[in-house]
Amino acid sequence: MSDPQTPLNTGFGRHSTATEVLAGIDLSGKQVIVTGGHSGLGLETTRALTGAGAQALVLARNPAAAAQALAGLPNVEVDTLDLADQGSVRACAERFVASGRQADIVICNAAVMANPQSRVGNGWESQLGTNHLGHYTLINLLWPAIAPGARIVSLSSMGHHYSPMRWNDVQFDSGYDKWLAYGQSKTAIALFAKHLDTLGQAKGVRSFSVHPGKIYTPLQRHMDMTEMTSLGWLNEAGEVIDPTFKTPAQGAATTVWAATSALLEGKGGLYCEDCDVAVRDDSPQPTESGVRSFAIDPEQAQRLWALSAELTGVDAVA
Repeated sequence: MSDPQTPLNTGFGRHSTATEVLAGIDLSGKQVIVTGGHSGLGLETTRALTGAGAQALVLARNPAAAAQALAGLPNVEVDTLDLADQGSVRACAERFVASGRQADIVICNAAVMANPQSRVGNGWESQLGTNHLGHYTLINLLWPAIAPGARIVSLSSMGHHYSPMRWNDVQFDSGYDKWLAYGQSKTAIALFAKHLDTLGQAKGVRSFSVHPGKIYTPLQRHMDMTEMTSLGWLNEAGEVIDPTFKTPAQGAATTVWAATSALLEGKGGLYCEDCDVAVRDDSPQPTESGVRSFAIDPEQAQRLWALSAELTGVDAVA
């Protein structure tokens, strides 16, 4: 049996931009939802999708700042969403469902990265609680308003290579490492996308996770200059010098490709990068491409879904 994580030779690659990926695609009449769609990759994603004719709802923790960042883009509205606050997530989902609209594309884009240890929700480690559990609850409660045939794209990362699910200490009660916590949260996102696809197929809804690439955006706000220069990302003047970094427009390309490509019809539960399906990579050391088997394992995906349902009290996808 062939590995579903086999590239499709799409004709696009790491240098393709979101606009190039959407060339010739008409999204008129389509409703998209983008969490964090006002900053960094999210802004480029919103720009590309609305440029192709979609109506976008951008969900942001600070709606006033989001509206300012989005000024001038057509067909965009903003609503309040704080992924670290389950009450905010529930209220946001309820407002959209009550509006009577149906979402054709949902982009789970917003995230935190490598922040100091903190707790959200019912004592949850903040990166898992925000990046995964916030989106888990949002998608579950939006489910009645997810259109049949919709696509849901969740932003994972090469960071998933740093850590599988730490089933014996998911909340880092025994000691915190910001990069292991980030890695676990990105593994969780890929596993969430995997099981969501399994559950969503009855409704024709397909789910994908993506690695957008390395991009310098506000996501790095919890890292100081010394850390980023020591990693070889920036020079002392704060300029990007790592040749593997993408521009935000290139970084958004895989997201919009996964959300719209005809090559993915009848497919789902895949981890994608560089505008294609990523290859499986279980080499001993973390790499900057490919997907670990632990991040797309169906049994671990189902186990995470059950844990997420237990933690949030939400399990509505059916």
